[in-house]
Amino acid sequence: QLGQQPKTIRLTGLSGSGKSTIVNELEKRLFIYGKKTMVLDGDNVRMGLNKNLGFSEADRVENIRRIAEVSKLMNDAGLIVLTSFISPFRKDRRNAKEIVGKDSFIEIYISTPLEECEKRDVKGLYKKYRRNCRVYFFEIKEVFMIRTVFRIYKKRQYMVLRQKSYAVLFYIPYEKT
Repeated sequence: QLGQQPKTIRLTGLSGSGKSTIVNELEKRLFIYGKKTMVLDGDNVRMGLNKNLGFSEADRVENIRRIAEVSKLMNDAGLIVLTSFISPFRKDRRNAKEIVGKDSFIEIYISTPLEECEKRDVKGLYKKYRRNCRVYFFEIKEVFMIRTVFRIYKKRQYMVLRQKSYAVLFYIPYEKT
């Protein structure tokens, strides 16, 4: 439809791992190649479409389901959708992949050490959790259950952002014009 192969590229990882930063850089790179994209990340989606959802397990499941449905609609319109969500549970990621379609879904885990994520803690989530362990915060309480075909390891300080976005870009199986 738009002269490109629509895909949903989901970056997942801990809060503060760099998912949104890489997605935004990737969007810039794809624009240079003339690709039409849409970025969906936890912050922008929770301000609108999912503003009625909290962070309970049920709300997090529904958040991921809605994102997958929106991603599929955008793929159907020919867009490349770049998503950035924590998604710690395999079951939710499988469901998202089913909704979008396995041939259109690429999942990439951004592997950043917890210590580094806590240093970045822009939203204060890790501090809040450390003060009050009753806060429902999966990243620390639960094991991040993930097995993906592609990982980017952000702990390597010499791998700059541009290299990371290119690593994702060259993984995407379509022609760059």
